Amino acid sequence: MNKSLMAVAGALALALGAYLILKPAPEAPARAEIEAGAALAAVTLPDMLSPEAQIGKRAFDGICAACHGENAAGAAGYGPPLVHRIYEPSHHGDMAFLMAVERGVQSHHWPFGDMPPQEGLTRGDVKAIVAYVRSLQRANGIE
Repeated sequence: MNKSLMAVAGALALALGAYLILKPAPEAPARAEIEAGAALAAVTLPDMLSPEAQIGKRAFDGICAACHGENAAGAAGYGPPLVHRIYEPSHHGDMAFLMAVERGVQSHHWPFGDMPPQEGLTRGDVKAIVAYVRSLQRANGIE
């Protein structure tokens, strides 16, 4: 293959990769259309949770569900669904969840505002919460 054709193919591959990584997230439905606190995603529950994910569910329900909704389905006016392709492991790895809890997060994918740091959670708690969220994601085809 000649060098200029290879260069064009490489540039196209690079452009496609950049587009897939940088394309904007889908917009959440307008807040006026959905009752505050309503689930933003339909979530299929896994048949079974590992012991770690069961612990994570309890921690999630006690801390995270206030904003991210029951079963991580999001809550209109409060926080985004974590059962969403934006949070798949290849885009937001497990460490991103830990950093979000410890440092907070500036709003960048959704119009919910910034997430403040969450106090009272250990790294072990967050690891269990991530196990729960990943179980929910897998049950919904997000891997």
